[in-house]
Amino acid sequence: MKKIITYGTYDLFHEGHYNMLKRAKAEGDYLIVGVTGDRYDVGRGKLSVKDSLATRIENVKKTGFADMIITEEYLGQKISDIIKYDIDTFVIGDDWRGKFDHLNNYCTVKYISRTEGISSTQIREEVFTIYKIGVITDKMSDNQIVKESNLIAGVKMGKVYSEDKDIAEEFCKKYELPGVAETPEELYEDSDVIFVRADIKDRYRLAKDALQAGKHVICDFPFSLDSNKQKELWNIAKENDRILLDNIKAPYSQTFIQMMWAVQGGLIGDVIDFNCSVSKKDLDIPYLFYELAGMAVVPMLKILGHDYLSMDSRLIYEGESIEYATMYFEYPTGKAKINVGNKIRVGNQIEIIGTKGTISIGDNWWKADYFEMDKTDGSSQVFNMNFDSNGFRFLLANLVDMLNQDIIETKFFSEKDSWKVTAILEEAIAKER
Repeated sequence: MKKIITYGTYDLFHEGHYNMLKRAKAEGDYLIVGVTGDRYDVGRGKLSVKDSLATRIENVKKTGFADMIITEEYLGQKISDIIKYDIDTFVIGDDWRGKFDHLNNYCTVKYISRTEGISSTQIREEVFTIYKIGVITDKMSDNQIVKESNLIAGVKMGKVYSEDKDIAEEFCKKYELPGVAETPEELYEDSDVIFVRADIKDRYRLAKDALQAGKHVICDFPFSLDSNKQKELWNIAKENDRILLDNIKAPYSQTFIQMMWAVQGGLIGDVIDFNCSVSKKDLDIPYLFYELAGMAVVPMLKILGHDYLSMDSRLIYEGESIEYATMYFEYPTGKAKINVGNKIRVGNQIEIIGTKGTISIGDNWWKADYFEMDKTDGSSQVFNMNFDSNGFRFLLANLVDMLNQDIIETKFFSEKDSWKVTAILEEAIAKER
């Protein structure tokens, strides 16, 4: 008996799925179909799935082609399944050609053509509301919005505007976007959401104009070096019933959310020491104290809260540039320390010490897919999210949910969070002057 195996999400089941399963069945005598699990899809950052796992399995079952249906739960499961079920041929769509050649070491791999002119993506665009994101930029880096938006049901990229038209044209060419808007008004007319990707000196002005034009806004953080201007933007957003989101990714990261739950759920007892560091060397962004320090302050506020008792800081300057900063916070039950380095490198780590244990994330904590917990009773545990994203796609998914539910405030990173971070950084600089 020749055994065949194939995998898919089978979301919004359509003729293309049916034909693929029919052709896979024709390759042998016994067909096993792997349907991706909800947790696996979320873990790898695929947030466009609309149907539940139960619905997707039932739709595959109704075709009558599958002799066995299994759930794909983790990366690397295909090899295990091929060995476990003694598979002869692995079948997959030819849009994956070359991606699974390594499975030839375990069975025959066959890529077959898909039904043209139909896909789950196409159906989503026809059935669900799609919000168009326009970009205002003075940079050639998209900060991952183009890549991440392709993985989210409900959004698509629109036109680009820049005060330097050459940048807009090159940006469009680089990321294969629809076209250049000649004026901000043309961009607003074409867009539901505006993504402001600009230098700090221009963000407040550009975000304010977009909000007053009635557009929802995602803006690189911070919006301004002035916390009062930051607060003003939030007021404008509320007055116009518009969404305003900081481009702060950590609070949306599945790893960070799980870590926050572990701390606030008391798994390591009361926090007595919190340490977070960020180094410019490991980030592909122009150095700006506010941006780097903001990244490090956000985890502290989300985990320990806003109600610290006191703050102290020390900043090391080279000319007008802040090359190193350390900030100390006294909380009712413990202390927190933030380190930020430009030319002076600091370890990019988070360590949270509690009365019952310690949680830690190693280098580049802002994009880590796991964290470790060591308890005082000698036990230890690794929380692995299998997380293929730095949090931006989850920010976009939250934006879509807010738009669909007509909500203008998010709890992931609120107006209060946004203003507090800027106020802290303002105070740190003021202490040095």
